[in-house]
Amino acid sequence: MERSLGLVGAPNARDLGGLVTADGWRVRPGILLRAPALGRLADRDVAVLAGLGPAYVVDLRDASEIADAPPDRLPAAPAPVVRHLPLFDPRHPVFTYLSAVLQGHHGEGYQGLREQGTPTAMCAVYRWFVADPRAEAGLAAAVRTVLSARGAPVLYHCSAGKDRTGWLSVVLLTALGVPHEVAVEDYLATNDYARAANTAILNAMRARGMTVDEAEVLPVFEAREEYLAAALDEVGQRYGDMDGYLRTGLGLTGEEIDMLRELLLYRG
Repeated sequence: MERSLGLVGAPNARDLGGLVTADGWRVRPGILLRAPALGRLADRDVAVLAGLGPAYVVDLRDASEIADAPPDRLPAAPAPVVRHLPLFDPRHPVFTYLSAVLQGHHGEGYQGLREQGTPTAMCAVYRWFVADPRAEAGLAAAVRTVLSARGAPVLYHCSAGKDRTGWLSVVLLTALGVPHEVAVEDYLATNDYARAANTAILNAMRARGMTVDEAEVLPVFEAREEYLAAALDEVGQRYGDMDGYLRTGLGLTGEEIDMLRELLLYRG
Protein backbone atom coordinates (compact mmCIF):
# COMPACT_ATOMS: atom_id res chain seq x y z
CA MET A 1 0.00 0.00 0.00
CA GLU A 2 1.03 3.63 -0.46
CA ARG A 3 2.33 4.73 2.91
CA SER A 4 3.08 8.41 2.28
CA LEU A 5 0.42 10.78 3.60
CA GLY A 6 1.09 13.03 0.60
CA LEU A 7 1.76 16.15 2.66
CA VAL A 8 3.80 18.58 0.59
CA GLY A 9 4.92 20.47 3.69
CA ALA A 10 5.82 17.29 5.58
CA PRO A 11 7.08 14.76 3.03
CA ASN A 12 8.36 12.40 5.74
CA ALA A 13 4.80 11.87 7.04
CA ARG A 14 3.66 8.31 6.52
CA ASP A 15 1.31 5.57 7.68
CA LEU A 16 2.49 2.44 9.49
CA GLY A 17 -0.56 0.66 8.13
CA GLY A 18 -0.04 -2.47 6.06
CA LEU A 19 3.13 -3.66 7.79
CA VAL A 20 2.91 -7.38 8.54
CA THR A 21 3.51 -9.06 11.89
CA ALA A 22 5.50 -12.26 12.35
CA ASP A 23 2.27 -14.27 12.60
CA GLY A 24 0.64 -12.82 9.49
CA TRP A 25 -1.53 -10.02 10.86
CA ARG A 26 -1.36 -6.50 9.43
CA VAL A 27 -1.27 -3.06 11.00
CA ARG A 28 -4.53 -1.29 10.29
CA PRO A 29 -4.10 1.59 7.82
CA GLY A 30 -4.88 5.13 8.84
CA ILE A 31 -4.30 4.58 12.58
CA LEU A 32 -0.60 5.04 13.34
CA LEU A 33 0.65 8.13 11.52
CA ARG A 34 4.26 9.28 11.95
CA ALA A 35 5.43 12.69 10.82
CA PRO A 36 7.85 15.58 11.18
CA ALA A 37 6.68 18.87 12.66
CA LEU A 38 3.56 20.24 10.97
CA GLY A 39 4.36 23.96 10.86
CA ARG A 40 5.00 24.06 7.12
CA LEU A 41 1.82 22.38 5.92
CA ALA A 42 0.09 23.93 2.94
CA ASP A 43 -3.67 24.55 3.03
CA ARG A 44 -4.14 21.41 0.98
CA ASP A 45 -2.09 19.46 3.51
CA VAL A 46 -4.31 20.63 6.35
CA ALA A 47 -7.33 19.43 4.39
CA VAL A 48 -5.68 16.04 3.90
CA LEU A 49 -4.98 15.88 7.63
CA ALA A 50 -8.61 16.71 8.37
CA GLY A 51 -9.63 13.82 6.15
CA LEU A 52 -7.38 11.48 8.08
CA GLY A 53 -9.09 12.63 11.28
CA PRO A 54 -6.47 12.10 13.99
CA ALA A 55 -8.04 11.95 17.43
CA TYR A 56 -4.69 12.80 19.01
CA VAL A 57 -1.53 14.55 17.91
CA VAL A 58 1.43 13.56 20.10
CA ASP A 59 4.19 16.19 19.99
CA LEU A 60 7.52 14.81 21.21
CA ARG A 61 9.33 18.16 21.11
CA ASP A 62 10.43 20.28 24.03
CA ALA A 63 8.75 23.65 24.62
CA SER A 64 11.95 25.39 23.47
CA GLU A 65 11.81 23.58 20.13
CA ILE A 66 8.13 24.37 19.69
CA ALA A 67 8.74 28.06 20.41
CA ASP A 68 11.51 28.20 17.78
CA ALA A 69 9.47 26.60 15.00
CA PRO A 70 6.38 27.62 13.02
CA PRO A 71 3.23 26.53 14.91
CA ASP A 72 1.79 23.19 13.87
CA ARG A 73 -1.02 23.63 11.38
CA LEU A 74 -3.85 21.36 12.48
CA PRO A 75 -7.41 20.96 11.23
CA ALA A 76 -10.02 22.98 13.10
CA ALA A 77 -12.67 20.33 12.62
CA PRO A 78 -12.38 17.68 13.70
CA ALA A 79 -9.78 19.20 16.02
CA PRO A 80 -7.35 16.65 17.45
CA VAL A 81 -6.35 16.61 21.10
CA VAL A 82 -2.69 17.65 21.29
CA ARG A 83 -0.53 15.89 23.86
CA HIS A 84 2.93 17.30 24.52
CA LEU A 85 5.18 14.46 25.67
CA PRO A 86 8.69 15.88 25.29
CA LEU A 87 11.55 13.48 24.73
CA PHE A 88 14.27 16.01 25.32
CA ASP A 89 17.49 16.19 27.30
CA PRO A 90 19.30 19.56 27.26
CA ARG A 91 22.58 17.74 27.94
CA HIS A 92 22.44 16.36 24.38
CA PRO A 93 23.08 19.26 21.96
CA VAL A 94 21.78 17.21 19.02
CA PHE A 95 18.18 18.09 19.94
CA THR A 96 18.75 21.83 19.82
CA TYR A 97 21.12 21.58 16.86
CA LEU A 98 18.66 19.70 14.66
CA SER A 99 15.82 22.04 15.55
CA ALA A 100 17.99 25.04 14.64
CA VAL A 101 19.19 23.59 11.33
CA LEU A 102 15.65 22.67 10.30
CA GLN A 103 14.74 26.34 10.76
CA GLY A 104 17.69 27.30 8.54
CA HIS A 105 19.73 28.77 11.38
CA HIS A 106 23.50 28.57 11.48
CA GLY A 107 24.94 25.68 13.43
CA GLU A 108 27.55 27.70 15.29
CA GLY A 109 27.48 27.55 19.05
CA TYR A 110 27.35 23.76 19.34
CA GLN A 111 30.95 23.21 20.32
CA GLY A 112 30.11 20.24 22.52
CA LEU A 113 28.56 18.49 19.56
CA ARG A 114 31.63 19.13 17.42
CA GLU A 115 33.95 17.83 20.11
CA GLN A 116 31.96 14.64 20.49
CA GLY A 117 31.31 14.16 16.78
CA THR A 118 27.80 13.95 15.42
CA PRO A 119 27.57 10.17 14.83
CA THR A 120 28.79 9.55 18.37
CA ALA A 121 26.37 12.15 19.69
CA MET A 122 23.50 10.54 17.79
CA CYS A 123 24.29 7.13 19.26
CA ALA A 124 24.35 8.69 22.72
CA VAL A 125 20.88 10.14 22.14
CA TYR A 126 19.50 6.77 21.10
CA ARG A 127 20.95 5.17 24.22
CA TRP A 128 19.31 7.96 26.22
CA PHE A 129 15.91 6.98 24.78
CA VAL A 130 16.30 3.64 26.55
CA ALA A 131 18.27 4.57 29.65
CA ASP A 132 16.60 7.73 30.94
CA PRO A 133 13.49 7.38 33.14
CA ARG A 134 12.01 10.57 31.67
CA ALA A 135 12.30 9.15 28.16
CA GLU A 136 10.75 5.87 29.29
CA ALA A 137 7.86 7.74 30.91
CA GLY A 138 7.25 9.81 27.78
CA LEU A 139 7.32 6.79 25.49
CA ALA A 140 4.98 4.84 27.76
CA ALA A 141 2.58 7.79 27.81
CA ALA A 142 2.68 7.93 24.00
CA VAL A 143 1.79 4.23 23.75
CA ARG A 144 -1.02 4.69 26.24
CA THR A 145 -2.31 7.63 24.18
CA VAL A 146 -2.66 5.21 21.27
CA LEU A 147 -4.55 2.87 23.58
CA SER A 148 -6.85 5.64 24.79
CA ALA A 149 -7.74 6.48 21.18
CA ARG A 150 -9.44 3.05 21.00
CA GLY A 151 -8.57 2.49 17.35
CA ALA A 152 -8.98 6.09 16.19
CA PRO A 153 -6.05 7.64 14.29
CA VAL A 154 -3.08 9.00 16.24
CA LEU A 155 -0.41 11.18 14.62
CA TYR A 156 2.90 11.56 16.45
CA HIS A 157 5.86 13.72 15.53
CA CYS A 158 9.04 15.44 16.69
CA SER A 159 11.03 17.98 14.64
CA ALA A 160 12.29 15.93 11.68
CA GLY A 161 10.15 12.85 12.27
CA LYS A 162 13.30 10.78 12.36
CA ASP A 163 14.82 10.01 15.78
CA ARG A 164 12.24 10.35 18.54
CA THR A 165 9.45 9.56 16.10
CA GLY A 166 11.54 6.72 14.68
CA TRP A 167 12.20 5.11 18.06
CA LEU A 168 8.54 5.40 19.09
CA SER A 169 7.66 3.68 15.80
CA VAL A 170 10.05 0.84 16.63
CA VAL A 171 8.45 0.55 20.07
CA LEU A 172 4.93 0.40 18.63
CA LEU A 173 5.80 -2.01 15.84
CA THR A 174 7.65 -4.30 18.25
CA ALA A 175 4.68 -4.30 20.63
CA LEU A 176 2.45 -5.27 17.70
CA GLY A 177 4.70 -8.20 16.77
CA VAL A 178 6.19 -6.74 13.58
CA PRO A 179 9.57 -8.41 12.88
CA HIS A 180 12.69 -6.45 13.75
CA GLU A 181 13.89 -6.25 10.15
CA VAL A 182 10.59 -4.69 9.07
CA ALA A 183 10.78 -2.09 11.84
CA VAL A 184 14.35 -1.27 10.77
CA GLU A 185 13.23 -0.90 7.16
CA ASP A 186 10.56 1.58 8.20
CA TYR A 187 13.08 3.49 10.31
CA LEU A 188 15.57 3.79 7.44
CA ALA A 189 12.83 4.78 4.96
CA THR A 190 13.06 8.30 6.38
CA ASN A 191 16.19 8.77 4.27
CA ASP A 192 14.11 8.37 1.11
CA TYR A 193 11.04 10.32 2.22
CA ALA A 194 13.04 13.28 3.56
CA ARG A 195 15.94 13.41 1.07
CA ALA A 196 14.57 16.17 -1.16
CA ALA A 197 13.47 18.31 1.78
CA ASN A 198 16.85 17.96 3.50
CA THR A 199 18.66 18.91 0.29
CA ALA A 200 16.46 21.98 -0.03
CA ILE A 201 17.29 23.05 3.54
CA LEU A 202 21.03 22.71 2.93
CA ASN A 203 20.82 24.61 -0.37
CA ALA A 204 18.83 27.39 1.29
CA MET A 205 21.48 27.71 4.00
CA ARG A 206 24.22 27.94 1.37
CA ALA A 207 22.20 30.52 -0.57
CA ARG A 208 22.19 32.72 2.53
CA GLY A 209 25.97 32.53 2.65
CA MET A 210 26.21 29.99 5.46
CA THR A 211 29.04 27.48 5.57
CA VAL A 212 27.57 23.98 5.55
CA ASP A 213 29.80 21.16 6.76
CA GLU A 214 28.07 18.05 5.43
CA ALA A 215 30.24 15.80 7.61
CA GLU A 216 28.63 17.53 10.57
CA VAL A 217 25.09 18.01 9.26
CA LEU A 218 24.32 14.78 7.41
CA PRO A 219 24.73 12.50 10.44
CA VAL A 220 22.02 14.57 12.13
CA PHE A 221 19.73 14.57 9.07
CA GLU A 222 20.02 10.87 8.31
CA ALA A 223 18.53 7.77 9.90
CA ARG A 224 21.40 5.34 10.34
CA GLU A 225 21.31 1.74 11.37
CA GLU A 226 24.18 2.33 13.81
CA TYR A 227 21.96 4.71 15.79
CA LEU A 228 19.19 2.16 16.10
CA ALA A 229 21.77 -0.48 16.98
CA ALA A 230 22.95 1.71 19.88
CA ALA A 231 19.43 1.84 21.31
CA LEU A 232 18.98 -1.90 20.89
CA ASP A 233 22.33 -2.56 22.54
CA GLU A 234 21.19 -0.46 25.50
CA VAL A 235 17.96 -2.48 25.58
CA GLY A 236 19.96 -5.69 25.66
CA GLN A 237 22.21 -4.51 28.46
CA ARG A 238 19.37 -3.27 30.65
CA TYR A 239 16.39 -5.49 29.86
CA GLY A 240 17.64 -8.48 27.88
CA ASP A 241 15.38 -7.94 24.88
CA MET A 242 12.63 -5.69 23.55
CA ASP A 243 9.91 -7.61 25.35
CA GLY A 244 11.69 -6.94 28.64
CA TYR A 245 12.07 -3.29 27.68
CA LEU A 246 8.37 -2.93 26.87
CA ARG A 247 7.24 -4.59 30.09
CA THR A 248 9.89 -3.47 32.57
CA GLY A 249 11.37 -0.31 31.06
CA LEU A 250 8.12 1.20 29.81
CA GLY A 251 5.94 -0.61 32.32
CA LEU A 252 3.43 -1.86 29.75
CA THR A 253 1.32 -4.72 31.03
CA GLY A 254 0.49 -7.86 29.11
CA GLU A 255 -3.13 -6.68 28.99
CA GLU A 256 -2.10 -3.37 27.45
CA ILE A 257 0.03 -5.06 24.80
CA ASP A 258 -2.81 -7.48 23.99
CA MET A 259 -5.26 -4.56 23.72
CA LEU A 260 -2.87 -2.67 21.44
CA ARG A 261 -2.79 -5.67 19.11
CA GLU A 262 -6.55 -6.09 19.26
CA LEU A 263 -7.13 -2.45 18.32
CA LEU A 264 -4.48 -2.04 15.65
CA LEU A 265 -4.16 -5.38 13.84
CA TYR A 266 -6.34 -7.20 11.35
CA ARG A 267 -5.96 -10.48 9.51
CA GLY A 268 -4.82 -9.52 6.02
